[in-house]
Amino acid sequence: MTQMLTVVGGGLAGSEAAWQAAQRGLDVALVEMRPALMTPAHVTDQLAELVCSNSLGSQLVDRASGLLKEELRRLGSVVVACADETAVPAGGALAVDRERFAQLVTERVTSHPRIALVRAEVQQVPDGPAVIATGPLTSPALAEDIARLAGQEYLYFYDAMAPIVTRESVDMTVAYLASRYEHGEAAYLNCPLTEAEYDRFVTELVAAEQAPLRDFEREDAQFFEACLPVEEIARRGRDALRYGPLKPLGLPDPRTGDIPFGVVQLRQDNAAATLYNLVGFQTNLKWGEQARVFQLIPGLEQAEFVRYGVMHRNTFINAPTLLLPTMQFRARAELFFGGQITGTEGYMESTASGCLAGINAARHLLGQPLLELPEATMIGALCHYVATAEPKRFQPMKANFGILPPLEKRLDKRRRYAAYSQRALLALDEYIASN
Repeated sequence: MTQMLTVVGGGLAGSEAAWQAAQRGLDVALVEMRPALMTPAHVTDQLAELVCSNSLGSQLVDRASGLLKEELRRLGSVVVACADETAVPAGGALAVDRERFAQLVTERVTSHPRIALVRAEVQQVPDGPAVIATGPLTSPALAEDIARLAGQEYLYFYDAMAPIVTRESVDMTVAYLASRYEHGEAAYLNCPLTEAEYDRFVTELVAAEQAPLRDFEREDAQFFEACLPVEEIARRGRDALRYGPLKPLGLPDPRTGDIPFGVVQLRQDNAAATLYNLVGFQTNLKWGEQARVFQLIPGLEQAEFVRYGVMHRNTFINAPTLLLPTMQFRARAELFFGGQITGTEGYMESTASGCLAGINAARHLLGQPLLELPEATMIGALCHYVATAEPKRFQPMKANFGILPPLEKRLDKRRRYAAYSQRALLALDEYIASN
């Protein structure tokens, strides 16, 4: 009789892990604490709810994020399949209608004959075969038990998410539709700033009042570099935003034909194209301050905010001391971890580690050798990184070509990235065929 696998957490990673295990013939109990116990960031009880941006990164296979998604497709990812089916225009990126996406993942996973969805809080690491994929907002009780199991304090960092405005409230006599360098479909609304407008915005942004940290957040918050609040970027210097989320290159203002001093981009957030989020505008400003400061942006003077940005704590384990590249817990063979709690940072990165955790949990229970994907693949490189990085300096990692083994031949950037991708997909195809 096949043992039941417990997957704790119904986010991207947990949904993917449950699917992968069930596809291999295991009975799976997928345990999600919402809606009985909500997190500070979630607002629904749907599986795979996106709490930050609705973009899953580049679609281009010669980009790290695009390569990661293509590898997941070849591994039969249910999350990527649902994303493809609920995509909204986003130029060269894969962005989704967040509500339709979560609904589709929920429908597909819960309709699998081998998956039973259980609504309950798990306060202790299960004794039997399990995948822990509780993500960055693990409940305090379970986080404490994970720390006990690990024999050390869990690590944490802080993440922030951007506000969303209605498209009809954007002044299209100022804003214009374009994608940078006309790459792909013109899918972004662009709000141009003159030098004077930019300086005024930065001054007010830096001086704006921030929201106090909540009880579950500590005073010594450490921001993750890849997701800094926009006000924190602005504090790094007058031009920091112009070389970051307000970079104007490749976005000439059609009214003048000139490149603006700075550009705020808005990305479509739902299929109906009625909602847009401010790209790179994760923030911890008070809600009233967000409206005041962000309405200084040309084109957003009358912006209607349907969601303000908030900051929340992200929890992750010190994976190099605890996990193998198979996502197996070093001290307990039948326990696996997946998702952002492992330090694979980002939507698709979380999905990737959840995918491998689910596959290997199934293989372990079926008496099969565990899979350690080639380091030449993006998934293999990510999982290898979090399992082998320097523990004292460990930080979450996103997909990037820098974690892949170097190529034998020296190439320019464009050809190098294409070669990395070609090598990765060939390595994955060969590995799948032989395993």
